[in-house]
Amino acid sequence: MNYATIKACDVANGPGVRTSLFVSGCRNHCKNCFNKETWDFNYGKPFTKEIEDEIIAKLSPDYIMGLSLLGGEPFEPENQIALVPFVERVKSIFPNKTIWCYTGYDFEADLLAGKKGNAETTMRLLSQIDVLVDGKFIEEQKDLNLRFRGSSNQRIIDVKKSLEADEIILWDETSQW
Repeated sequence: MNYATIKACDVANGPGVRTSLFVSGCRNHCKNCFNKETWDFNYGKPFTKEIEDEIIAKLSPDYIMGLSLLGGEPFEPENQIALVPFVERVKSIFPNKTIWCYTGYDFEADLLAGKKGNAETTMRLLSQIDVLVDGKFIEEQKDLNLRFRGSSNQRIIDVKKSLEADEIILWDETSQW
């Protein structure tokens, strides 16, 4: 897997101050995507153990609330393979920090249905994610007043509660983590 960039202190992609990893590779190609260069799987630099260690170090300060995964597309099968062991490592080191993930895929129709790569790998990745922002960015539904998403069709899903309840539970932004 390649990655496009790492933001050590990001306040736009989840609550509080977060460290964000932008992966490379996306097949969604949303109209007017804000990050078109990351569509190319070869864009950026290789995601190595040293880069993992760098992100772990950036997550260490108490004021960092967690990790956000963006892209490109974290749920492309090629990216899932690299992200699963990494996010499992993050959760083992920082069990109280949250992991947010942004995907253009639909939680039920694509991810839970096993349509994006190996179903077991997808579920391993989902099991480490606290909040998933799902759905393609749709230019015609763009709304600059929305928090943590670009278009009104996108949902902010509490993954843990949704998996437990076997139904979609939206993230409660009034909750404190």
